[in-house]
Amino acid sequence: MKTVTVNASVSYKILIEKGLLKNAGKYIKECFGEVKLCIVTDDTVDALYASAVEAALTSEQLPFIKFVIPHGEASKNAENLVSLLELMAENRLTRADAIIALGGGVVGDLAGFAAGIYLRGIRFVQIPTTLLAMVDSSVGGKTAIDLKAGKNLAGVFHQPSLVLCDPNALNTLPSNVFSDGCAEVIKYGIINDRELFDTLKLGIRENIEEIIERCVSNKAHIVELDEFDNGTRQLLNLGHTVGHAIELCSSFTVSHGSAVAIGTVIATKIAYSLNLCTKTELDETVALISAQGLPTRSPYSASQLAKAATADKKRSGDTINFVIPYGIGNCELMKIKVSDLEEFIMKGI
Repeated sequence: MKTVTVNASVSYKILIEKGLLKNAGKYIKECFGEVKLCIVTDDTVDALYASAVEAALTSEQLPFIKFVIPHGEASKNAENLVSLLELMAENRLTRADAIIALGGGVVGDLAGFAAGIYLRGIRFVQIPTTLLAMVDSSVGGKTAIDLKAGKNLAGVFHQPSLVLCDPNALNTLPSNVFSDGCAEVIKYGIINDRELFDTLKLGIRENIEEIIERCVSNKAHIVELDEFDNGTRQLLNLGHTVGHAIELCSSFTVSHGSAVAIGTVIATKIAYSLNLCTKTELDETVALISAQGLPTRSPYSASQLAKAATADKKRSGDTINFVIPYGIGNCELMKIKVSDLEEFIMKGI
């Protein structure tokens, strides 16, 4: 088993091991003790993995209730959040109890937000079942729901108490959903880990446990430096400013990973146009992203993207922070005036 420890406002462990799901009850009981649990999942994951988690909890005599949402980004909304809170209140969950987020990023965000605000905060465990969630959204304590104006505009920072990653869960992912996670994996290499980037060229599935460990170790380090996203942590938004704009323009029909992949290419093209990275590094980035079956071109204009990006939570007054690759393994933040954003994005279209 691989173990990564996050030392933020709370300290917690990320456990990575194939077959770990069948022992989830044991690890949860070791972490939480005798508690009542609320499993939050979506209809797809419920059919695949909920029974294994339920059996693991039952074997440890841990009582639970379950809340199931339809799969997809559209479920990350205020209505489902309130319904989940009402279910926990009706079942008398207390501050001593906990939530289990069983699923991908949507489930993790919704369940984590509920954990952060129910009774002003209860504990929760992340059991991610997608690559994107394993390497990124399950770690670091960002939780949120979407509003009509944009993605992740309402939320709280609330760290999990435990993260359980079973790479076997990735075996049931459709290829396009696995590819979505690859966009976030590649992001870590470009931000600050050239060695990881080169490893990814050898195959992501073939080295999955090591890659998950490397990614979450990188994220843990960044979260420890800047838990509340005031500086260094914003580097994790590489590709996300344009990516979130693409998602919003498409009414979320373009997946998060695909949008981030396009956003990463656009950011790298902008960097090349400003003589901040080399043509070789641009070509390497496009080639690695394309090799995962991810798109590299935006279906929307710079004008459309700039307008959508003004709703992004990374905006501060009349500027927005944009992550720029100064080379593979070296990214920096650049403040862009909102009035200049369309012209700036145009450099990467």
